[in-house]
Amino acid sequence: MTPTPAPRGSVQPALLDAVLGVAEDIAALLRDRPDTGRPIPGALWTVGEAAAHLALANGLMAELAAGERRTYGDGTPAGLAAANAASLAAFPERDAVVLAEQIARHARAFTEACAGRPASTEVLTPLGPMDLATLASYLITHMLGHGYDLAVALRRPHMVDRHRVALTVPFLMAAMPRVVDGRSAAGHTACYDLRVRGGARFTVTFRDGVAEVSAGPARRPDCTILTEPVAFLLLALGRCGPYAVLARGKVLAWGRRPWLALGFPLLFTAP
Repeated sequence: MTPTPAPRGSVQPALLDAVLGVAEDIAALLRDRPDTGRPIPGALWTVGEAAAHLALANGLMAELAAGERRTYGDGTPAGLAAANAASLAAFPERDAVVLAEQIARHARAFTEACAGRPASTEVLTPLGPMDLATLASYLITHMLGHGYDLAVALRRPHMVDRHRVALTVPFLMAAMPRVVDGRSAAGHTACYDLRVRGGARFTVTFRDGVAEVSAGPARRPDCTILTEPVAFLLLALGRCGPYAVLARGKVLAWGRRPWLALGFPLLFTAP
């Protein structure tokens, strides 16, 4: 049977399929009933807290996709962290199987809310206004980040791959100017040509500490950075550092000021 095409201008089925696929991969980790008190390496949360956060966040995203207005933080990384802490304190559920079903159910609700709505529909998110298609990219990015944490903590294969990373780029481009680290970027002026191997290419221009992101290659970049897809996302989300990926050959840099590549991830605070 030929699949029914999505209505013109709606969120692409591949994007919504990825939302469901990532949510199901995370749920599969939790349905094995792992110890939810196990700490996540390099993080403050336990497995149970990260899973609870995912359940809450997926529910919030589904409500936003349905057109509901929800306030969550103040649009800054610090504000998001405070909102996350408050929401977890008010939500005591830590049963892995219960949380698995909530993560998957809210992901389905998100895709159902998107069905038939124009991809250009604007919604107000915890990181500012964005269209519905970018919100779907946001949800995939968020789940991949915490899903990766859960997989590492449980010593299971993670669900980040080059195809899913490609779907995170619209959100990352939208979020970058909003998560600039004011201290690290203070006074910084430079132009970066960012390339994901086999995929996206975009420009990040800093002018006196303020970042602007645009699609396509830079005309006169100070530094060109080519990154392997999985390493690109893990760097963007603060799951690994630039020295580690450089040592493994996952990042290459060249241009008039190639040394800027090492400090580029530090110009941002991962949301």
